[in-house]
Amino acid sequence: MIAEKISELELMEVWYEDDPTMRIKVTFPFFLGNGTKSTAVVYFEIKPGCRLGTHTDSAEEIILVLEGTAEVSLGDERGRLSAGEMALVPAMVPHGLGNAGDETVRVVGFFSSNVVVSTFDRPMMPFGQRVVGTPPVLEEDQVASGNTGA
Repeated sequence: MIAEKISELELMEVWYEDDPTMRIKVTFPFFLGNGTKSTAVVYFEIKPGCRLGTHTDSAEEIILVLEGTAEVSLGDERGRLSAGEMALVPAMVPHGLGNAGDETVRVVGFFSSNVVVSTFDRPMMPFGQRVVGTPPVLEEDQVASGNTGA
């Protein structure tokens, strides 16, 4: 069994250089790299006043809000999800989430593939690129491994 405790996950902070509202903490506790066969899971937190930038994912995702209230965009749709609510995000449909309240929003996303490629509307820092995957790879890691393709 592969198991993780949410309170003990090591989160990475990601942001847009030119937009201080796009800032989240994120990790992929389950994906191909740690043994999953056909699924991946992302966990992320959004502080009040912040948001997750608009992006597409290569795989279908179900998002579940654990805490807080999120303002969600999905294609041309807008809505809110609160703790205990979930929504389906089809593959390759642009979407984003913002914190719509005064407490940190905590979300789990369940993907239908063990590898996920996400393409953002702007370069994600600290990666410096719009396209990131599971797990996110820093540019210096790509150079060290000899894989510098985007």
